[in-house]
Amino acid sequence: MSDLLSAVGLVLALEGALYAAAPGAMKNFMRQALEMPDQLLRTAGVAALAAGVFVVWLVRG
Repeated sequence: MSDLLSAVGLVLALEGALYAAAPGAMKNFMRQALEMPDQLLRTAGVAALAAGVFVVWLVRG
């Protein structure tokens, strides 16, 4: 359970850093994301999910 909470904390820290470092770019990205087709966002989400699982699998072996 502590690994899960650590992972959630890391995600929040990374997202917070992006918003703090480049709020304008994040707003533009959100606008672009709203205009993207759902299927493209879904595909990108599945790819990110697979990449994340692969990285955890490599690290945790």
